[in-house]
Amino acid sequence: MGEISVKIDNEIDETDVIDINNSKLPHNGKPIAKIEVSPNEKYLVTYSREDNSIVGWNVEDKVEGQIELDQPFKLSNKNEDTLHHMCVSDDKKLVYTYGIQNRIQGVINICSIFLLAMYDMMNDNSKIEVDCGFKNCQYCTFNLKGELILYCYPNPTIYIYSSKTKNNKWKHTKTYWIPVQFIFITISINNKLYLFLNDSIYEWDLDTEKVIKIFDNYKEIKYNNKLELQRYVEKNIKITRNENFACIKTKNKIIIYTIELEIHVASLDINNVTQLNMFIKHPDLCPLLFPLLFPLSNSIQNSEFWEKCLGHLKRSDQLLKNFPQNNIHVTSKNAFIILDGKIRKIDLEKMILNRNSLFKDSNELNYNNSDEIIENWYFDNDFKVNEGSYETDDRLNILLSNPYMYTDIIHVLFQEVISNYVYKDKLEKIQNLTKWVVINTGQDFELQVFKKFDDSSEWSLISSIIEPYQVKIKRLLGIKLINDNTIIILRRYGPHIYHLNENNKSISLIYFYYMDLYSEKILSDIYNRIFSKPTLPSPNRNSYFIDKWVTSIKNNKELILKYGVELLIFAITKHDLELVDDIYKRCIRYFKEEKNNCVFLSIITSTMPLLDEHYPEFISKYSFDTAMVMNSPIYNTRYHKRSSYHLHPFQIEIINLSWWTKYNELMGRLYNNYKKIFWLLYVVQILIIIPFLPIYFATFYILLKYGLVNRSFRTYDALTSLYFYVDNIFSEFKNASVIVFVNPYINFVAYPKDYNWFSELIKPQSSPFVKTTMNKDIYKTWNGESLINFKWDTYGKYYYAIIWTGFMALLVCFTAAATIPQEYIDENVQKQLLITSIILGFIHLTFEIRQIIYDPIKWIRDFWNIFDVIAYVLPIISSIIWLKTNEMNIIPLLSFSCLFLDIKFLLFFRAIEYFGVYFAIMISVAQQIVSFLVVLFIIIISFAHAFYILLIPRSQYSFDERTNNNDPNNPWNLANTYNLIFENGTMDSNPYIIQPPNGNTNMFVNFSTSLFAMYKFLTGDSSALSNWSYADNPSLAILIVLFSLLIVVYLMNLLIGLLNNAIEKDNNRVSYLIQKAEILAEIELFYLFPHQRRWKTWFPEVIYYYTDADKTHEKVKEMIKNDEWDTDDKLKKNLLELLNIEQVVNKPVDEAILRKILEEMKN
Repeated sequence: MGEISVKIDNEIDETDVIDINNSKLPHNGKPIAKIEVSPNEKYLVTYSREDNSIVGWNVEDKVEGQIELDQPFKLSNKNEDTLHHMCVSDDKKLVYTYGIQNRIQGVINICSIFLLAMYDMMNDNSKIEVDCGFKNCQYCTFNLKGELILYCYPNPTIYIYSSKTKNNKWKHTKTYWIPVQFIFITISINNKLYLFLNDSIYEWDLDTEKVIKIFDNYKEIKYNNKLELQRYVEKNIKITRNENFACIKTKNKIIIYTIELEIHVASLDINNVTQLNMFIKHPDLCPLLFPLLFPLSNSIQNSEFWEKCLGHLKRSDQLLKNFPQNNIHVTSKNAFIILDGKIRKIDLEKMILNRNSLFKDSNELNYNNSDEIIENWYFDNDFKVNEGSYETDDRLNILLSNPYMYTDIIHVLFQEVISNYVYKDKLEKIQNLTKWVVINTGQDFELQVFKKFDDSSEWSLISSIIEPYQVKIKRLLGIKLINDNTIIILRRYGPHIYHLNENNKSISLIYFYYMDLYSEKILSDIYNRIFSKPTLPSPNRNSYFIDKWVTSIKNNKELILKYGVELLIFAITKHDLELVDDIYKRCIRYFKEEKNNCVFLSIITSTMPLLDEHYPEFISKYSFDTAMVMNSPIYNTRYHKRSSYHLHPFQIEIINLSWWTKYNELMGRLYNNYKKIFWLLYVVQILIIIPFLPIYFATFYILLKYGLVNRSFRTYDALTSLYFYVDNIFSEFKNASVIVFVNPYINFVAYPKDYNWFSELIKPQSSPFVKTTMNKDIYKTWNGESLINFKWDTYGKYYYAIIWTGFMALLVCFTAAATIPQEYIDENVQKQLLITSIILGFIHLTFEIRQIIYDPIKWIRDFWNIFDVIAYVLPIISSIIWLKTNEMNIIPLLSFSCLFLDIKFLLFFRAIEYFGVYFAIMISVAQQIVSFLVVLFIIIISFAHAFYILLIPRSQYSFDERTNNNDPNNPWNLANTYNLIFENGTMDSNPYIIQPPNGNTNMFVNFSTSLFAMYKFLTGDSSALSNWSYADNPSLAILIVLFSLLIVVYLMNLLIGLLNNAIEKDNNRVSYLIQKAEILAEIELFYLFPHQRRWKTWFPEVIYYYTDADKTHEKVKEMIKNDEWDTDDKLKKNLLELLNIEQVVNKPVDEAILRKILEEMKN
C-alpha cells in the first residue's frame, strides 16, 4: 500500500494538489512530530516538522503490529509557516490549522494567526469549505458522531459542523461563545469541553449544556499574566474521561473524579511506582490512566512499572531493547509506537486483560504493605486539610464495585434462590485467591474472608464480622460474588452487599434493602415487582431502621452521597435529633475538607423544608457555617458604573449563539457579495427602528441579557450596530477589586426532573426554595441575598413587569369606564372597556385560583392574597351588573372597585427595594401586634356594649312622627330645638322649630352604630356623646373617663410604643428579601411553564456571586465583632489572610483570676 503525504511548502500563493509516487519511507525518513488518531481509531495521520508533511495510515484493518500506509498524495499548501494542530475523522477527512506563530519563551502568543485547511482524503484530496471564515482557529477535533469541532481565538468561540456536506461545503450546526476569562484546555471525542478558571477546571457538556467543576486546586497558581497561565495550562493539564470517571493530570498528579457522585475519590502520584501498580490494575481506570502517562516523566520511564508494562513487547521483539518511551501515543483502546519512521499498533485492551500477569508482584506488595501504600493513596498535602480527615478505606474500590453496575449477578442470585428456597447453615465462594465464607447458625451471622498469596499457599483469614440475632432463626438463602472483594448475600430480611477493605482489613455493608422474605411466594413476588428491573432499587424507608446500615452510610463518603438525603429525611421525620446532628456535621466537615465537595451540602439543602418545619435551628446554623465560602482570590475587573458588582450573582456557563451566528453569517455574505441588497435592507431596518425606539432598546437589552445576541462578534446589520453604538456612548466603566464566592445552597432551587405536564398546571411540584421562603435565617447572610438577586435578574423582573403590565391594562380599562363622564365616552366604547375588564379580571383571577388549589392554608395566611382577590372580583362583578342592567346605579360598588384597584397598583411597588422595605415593615408589624389589636377590639366592644345599655331609648319612637315623652334617650328629646323669644326677653317654653332627628342623633339606638361611635371617640371625635348633660348623667361621665383613660390614654400610647419597637425590630432588608422571595416563588409556580422550571440556566445546581473586596473586608470585621466568625474554619482563615485581617480571639477569662481581682477590689 502507499502513503498519504501532505507536503507543506512555504511559498506565497494558493494551494495546489500534486500526486507523487510512493517514497520508501514516510516523510522521507524524517522524524515524526505529531500523531493524531480518528475518534473510533479507524485512521491515523502523522506529521513531520522537518519534512513539513502529513502521512495517512490505515488502522482499522490491523489488530496489532505494523500498520499499513494509505494511498500517497502530495499537498502543496502555500503561505503556511508551520502546522499547529491537526485531526482526522474515521472517513478520512483531514483538518489542520496552520499559520504564523508568535512565540514567547516557547509558548504560542494569543495574538498568533492560525488559518484552517480541510481536505477529503477519500475524494481525490478535494478541498472542503466552511460557511464561516476563520482567521484564528487554534484547535480542531472530531467527535464520535463524526462532527467537526473548532475552537477559535481571540474571540473564544466553539463551532460544531455536521459531517453531512453539500458540494464540499460544511455548515455549522451549533455555536458557543466562551467568556474571555476562561482558558481553553481541550475538547474530548464525546463532546466534553474543558475550561480553566480561577484555579479550577470545569467540564461543559456540549450536548446537554450542563457544566460541572471537576477540579479545584487549593494551591493558587502563581502567574503574572494570562499568557503565563495559558502556558501552565497547556503544559501541565491533561484530561481523560469515560462514563464513570474523569482523570485530571496536573503536573505529576492525577486526580480521579467520579461522575456520578461529583467528588474526587483518589489522588495518584505518577512518580510513585507503588501507586501506579495498584491503580493500573483496575480495568475501568487503565484506559484513562495510560493516555495521561505519556510522554513518561524521566523519574519513572526506566522504573519497574514500565518494565512490567513493556517488557513482554521487548521480549517479543515488538520493541527495541533501548526503546525511547516518548515515542508512544496512547489512546483508550490502543498504543501506537513509532519505530524507524513507521507505526506499530498495540492492543491496549489485551494488555489490560493480562494485567494480573503483568502485575503479579503487586499482589504481594498490596498484601504486605497496605498501610504504607494507603498513606499517600488519597489526597496528598496539596488537596487535603489534615492527615486524619480521610479514613484509610478503599473508596475507589467501592465505586469500582458499584452493585448498581452488576444487576445481572443479583438477578441470577434471586432466580437461584427462588428455584431452591431453602435456608442454609453455611455457604462459601472462591474466586481467584479470595474465599468468602458465610455462616448462619441461627444464633448469629458470621462472615469471613480468606486470602492466599498463590495457588500453593494456605488460606489466611483476613477479616470477619459477627452479627448476633435477638431471635434464633436461620436466615441465609444464597450468596454470589460480584468481584474478589464484594459479595451479595440474600438473607430472609433482604439482600446485603458487603465489601472487603483490604487496606484496613475490614468488611463494610455497602447496600441493603429491607424486606421479609418468609416464603418462596413472597420472594418471587418482590423480585418481579422490585428487583427484576435493570437498575437496583434504592433502599426503602424500613432499611434505615437497621443500625448497622445507618452506621455504614455515615462512615462512608460515597454511601452518604448516595443515600444521605433519604437518611436525613428519615432522621427528621423520626425525630432522631442525634442522627440529624451527626449527618449535618459530617456533611459540613466533608465540604470544608475540600472545596470541590459542594455536593455534600445538597444533602442538607434538599431537606431544608423538613428542617424548617421540625428543626429550624439547623437552618440558622447552616446559614452561618457556610457564610462567605470563597471560590477565587481577589482580582480586578471592569464593570458598568450604572450597575453594581457587589452581590452580583452568576453561573458558570457558555452561551449558545447558534442562531445569532447564522444571522450574522447571512448578513456578512450579503455585505461581501450583494452590496445593493445589503444597503437596501440596512435602510429598511433604520426606518423600522425609528418609530419604535423604546421597544427596540428594551428588546435588544433582553436579547443581550439572555445571550441571544453578542457584542463580541462583528455586526453588519443596522439593528445591532445602532444598539451597540448607542450603548458604548453612554457606557462608563470603572475598575474594582472583587472576590468570587460560591453560594452554598446547592440544588436548592432545582425542581424534580420527572413531571406530568397536566398535573404541573394544576398543582405544580415545588423546590426547597419555594417551601422555605419564609425562613429569615436564609436571608441574613449574603448567600440568601445573592440567591434572590440571581432569580430576580434572570427571570423575575421580566415576568413581574409582564404581570404588572397586564394589571395596568385592567386598571386602565375599568377606571376609564367608571370615571369618564357619559358625555365624553361613547356607549359602545364603554361596553367594550367593561367586557375587556371582565376578561382581564378572570385571567388574573385564574392565577389566584391556582394558588388556592396549590396550598389553601398558605394562601389564606397571606393577607395580600385576599386583597388581590377582592381587587379582581369587584371590577368583574361591577362590570357584569353594569352591562346587565345598563344603568349606573352601582356607584358605591364602582367606588370600592376603583379603590381596591388603585391600592393593588400601589402594591406592585413592594418588589422594588426603595418601597418594598416599607411594605414589609407594615405586614411584619401588623403580624406582631395582631393579638394586641384583638384585645383592644374586645375592650372597645365592651365599652360599646356599656354605652349601648346606658343610652338606648326605653320607649317607642319614630323618626317620621314626633314622640313627646320623658325618655332622655329619645332622639326627639335629643334633637336640636329653637324657641321663640318674645320682645320682653322671655322665651317660649314650647319649641318653635324642632330639627328632625336622624340616625346620628343618638348613635346608641342599635349596637352596630354604638361600635362606630366608640371608634369615633377613639379617634378624638366625642360628638356622639355630647347630646347628654354630664351633670345629670354621672354614669355616662364615669364611662367616658374610664374609656378615655384606659383606651385613649393608656392603650393607644402602648400601641404606639409597640409599633415603634416592631418597626425598629423589622427595619431591615431581611423582611424585604422574604417578601421578594414570596413573589419569586409565586412567579415560578404559577407563571412559568413546567419545562421552564427545569431549565438549568434559570435553576442551576450551583450559583456564584461577586463581592466588592472593600465591602467584604468591612463585613468580615463586623462578623468578627459580633462573634459570628468561626475561628477554627480553615476556609474562613484563608479569607482573613487574603483580606489581611488579623483576628482577635476572645479567650475566656479564668474564673479563679477573676475572683482574686474582685476580692482585691473589695479589700
